Amino acid sequence: MSKVVYTKNAPDAIGPYSQAVVSGNLVFTSGQIAINPASGEVEAKTIEEQTHQVCKNLTAVLEEAGTSISKAIKTVCFLSDMADFAAFNGVYGEYFTSKPARSCVAAKQLPKGVLVEVEVIAEI
Repeated sequence: MSKVVYTKNAPDAIGPYSQAVVSGNLVFTSGQIAINPASGEVEAKTIEEQTHQVCKNLTAVLEEAGTSISKAIKTVCFLSDMADFAAFNGVYGEYFTSKPARSCVAAKQLPKGVLVEVEVIAEI
């Protein structure tokens, strides 16, 4: 049996999906983008600023699920431009210090015109 996760400290889903779902001892987050949950808007402009906001959103969702970003075991990262890879990696590494497995791909376009989206699988 799975459990839907919701926190007001991360952006509301912008479609018919949950912020995350817990199944067994794992939590699966939906992709988080750089929406500031306080305003409901994308305020960050640079890849570094957007990556910080994405990681803050993921942290809030994971904490609501009863875990933390340090327990991430897999991430999937989407960049609108692979030229941003090094800058993204610099900020990503500040949050994902446990070095989970990761995929990182370029996507032609991301929701709301953001530069980055990240989803996480973590242990509880």
